[in-house]
Amino acid sequence: MGDHVSKRLKLMTASEADMEERSFPNPYPDWDQQDPAAQPLDPQGQVSSAFQGNVQSKIKDLLEQMEEGLKTADPHDFSTYTGWTGIALLYLQLHRVSNELAHLQRALDYVKRSMRILNGRKVTFLCGDAGPLAVGAVVHHKLGNTADSKDCLIRLLQLQHSLLSPEWEMPDELLYGRAGYLYALLYINNHIGDATVDDGTIAEVVTAIIQSGKNLSVELKKAERCPLLYEWHKKQYIGAAHGLAGIFHMLMQPGAKVHPDKLAELVQPSIDYIRHKRFRSGNFPSSLSNESDRLVHWCHGAPGVIHMLIMAYKVFQEEKYLKEAVECGEVIWHRGLLRKGYGICHGTAGNGYAFLSLYKLTQEKKYLYRACKFAEWCLGYGTHGCRIPDRPYSLFEGMAGTIHYLSEMAAPETSRFPAFEL
Repeated sequence: MGDHVSKRLKLMTASEADMEERSFPNPYPDWDQQDPAAQPLDPQGQVSSAFQGNVQSKIKDLLEQMEEGLKTADPHDFSTYTGWTGIALLYLQLHRVSNELAHLQRALDYVKRSMRILNGRKVTFLCGDAGPLAVGAVVHHKLGNTADSKDCLIRLLQLQHSLLSPEWEMPDELLYGRAGYLYALLYINNHIGDATVDDGTIAEVVTAIIQSGKNLSVELKKAERCPLLYEWHKKQYIGAAHGLAGIFHMLMQPGAKVHPDKLAELVQPSIDYIRHKRFRSGNFPSSLSNESDRLVHWCHGAPGVIHMLIMAYKVFQEEKYLKEAVECGEVIWHRGLLRKGYGICHGTAGNGYAFLSLYKLTQEKKYLYRACKFAEWCLGYGTHGCRIPDRPYSLFEGMAGTIHYLSEMAAPETSRFPAFEL
């Protein structure tokens, strides 16, 4: 399959100049061409202790830089995406892989800072009040603070009326919409216990998302070909952050408990509609109307769509989804070392998560190797001449996200793209 895909990649619709402008040429030999002695994997196919040592050393260094840099960060940004809750989520991850109590305490410090400045204007996990409240509930739960955890949960559930209210023009996407609130509910059940948020509450949110998608599809006269259609700012985006891939990824989560008939009748044909928009390169456009093969980010392009395809393969068990996920992986390997930086929304670390997800699904060592190579690139943080993000220490744009990705090398089998994978 690799040779076939490589030939297709030479037919990319993006010009060589544009690709060069957005990504660095991948300098690494691929898995099957590599001398085993030089790999970041040991003879058993696990991440080697030497590579782990390099990663841990870099994490320590970057954490110190991040903490120093956060002293001048926006004090009012409580979001998971670029604010204090994202830093809390990073420390929760560091606690997960190290079991160090100090990391959990640090997570609590940051989430408390967030909860003092909530404003009720947005309700999603990434950009609204739901993120701090959900993370707060989990951190308090892990520390045994039952009353505080319950209080966070009650406040989280109180947000639901606004996203079901007809007065609110609520989008459905992950960053600012209903799918982002659904993630918060599923996150709670994943980390505290299955029935913490009851099925009825989750079903109401799912029903609202599905009805919204049906309404727009009918309005745009696409119901037969694409039963569920969503838009943000009047554009039908495809990617994970603002688009269809992120919404369908959430609707297919086991915890969302969408009935198999609805998945087959509504979600699957809509996914297949997106698949037919794919470029010859294997990448995906940023929106249904866009014909430019330029973006290879988690937020727009193959690195976000791949997660939808993997979920579709798990749910529908059809090989076409796995095949196209693998082809997305080839695009990311060739075009995923981004000049935009090392972050997870539109940076190299976020693209590396695609390989971790493929590895978890297939157990092929090639994908663990590739994930390590993208981590190796991140070990050179700041040395490649990348653009410096607006929020340089944040989870989704900056350094905290890179640390989050590097920390996954300690236990790649349990890796999770933050605020997205469950």
